[in-house]
Amino acid sequence: MKNNSRFLSLNGLVVIFTSLFFSLLSFSSSASSRVIQDEQGQFEIATTPQRIVVLEFSFVDALAAVGVSPVGVADDNDASRVIPAVRELIQPWKSVGMRSQPSLEAIAVLKPELIIADAERHRTVYQDLQRIAPTLLLKSRGETYQENLKSALKIGIAVDRQSEMELRIQQHQQAMADFKSHFSLKETIQFAVVSDKGMWLHSPASYAGGVLTALGIASPLVASTEKAYLPTSFELLLKTNPDWLLLGAYSHPNIVDDWRKNSLFNALTSEKKKQLVEVSPELWSLNRGMLAAEQIARNLEQILDRS
Repeated sequence: MKNNSRFLSLNGLVVIFTSLFFSLLSFSSSASSRVIQDEQGQFEIATTPQRIVVLEFSFVDALAAVGVSPVGVADDNDASRVIPAVRELIQPWKSVGMRSQPSLEAIAVLKPELIIADAERHRTVYQDLQRIAPTLLLKSRGETYQENLKSALKIGIAVDRQSEMELRIQQHQQAMADFKSHFSLKETIQFAVVSDKGMWLHSPASYAGGVLTALGIASPLVASTEKAYLPTSFELLLKTNPDWLLLGAYSHPNIVDDWRKNSLFNALTSEKKKQLVEVSPELWSLNRGMLAAEQIARNLEQILDRS
């Protein structure tokens, strides 16, 4: 009877330990599963993706910020469009074509475990992307500075680097606060992109405008401006009349060369004070993210130090 009792007792312990073991396995599995609210709804992932394809420059910035290298990037078939500060932190990648129309075939060849796509550009091909790999749909084109930080955190969660991304965001915010403390500028600064087709002012609702706001820089545009990009005539530029005008030129010659022929161009404060400066459109417009924002702050510091 004692032996039977002992046998039952041992059996009971085995059952308990077996149950505990599978409970722990179950807990471990559920703990690694992450749910993210993206632009399509709820995105769930339970693995740590190693092969990642991204379809916008801002997503490359976010991955580089936590030391993750994508295997594929929609880089407009030109890797140099990604700023050096980002490229130097990650391994070379395969191009999957244009951001506006990435090659589904090129993406599929890379056998990705995760695709990160832009809600504005890629919603129409979302189902096609989903058939290749789980696709996280986030806002990139037209995003604000604060929206970019939120997207970066979601990317950190998706690639199983949440704590690293949270720390990097804290470091970024401290870096931007430090830059802000160095700027005691009372003058307004306006960034614009320009080509042979026209000029577009980037308002505080744009990414670059949001970075300037975070640095404590005043905008010459009215506070109620909700549009991120404002098509600009010469008359509107004269009316806006920023103290500093930073131009990201996509072509030479461009429309500013035409406007210079007008005698009123010399009435612009930025022209009179020699505060019309050409900057990199790749840095100030194409590449959004923490690394880009910190480079913008450094670039601005250099520009103002030279004045």
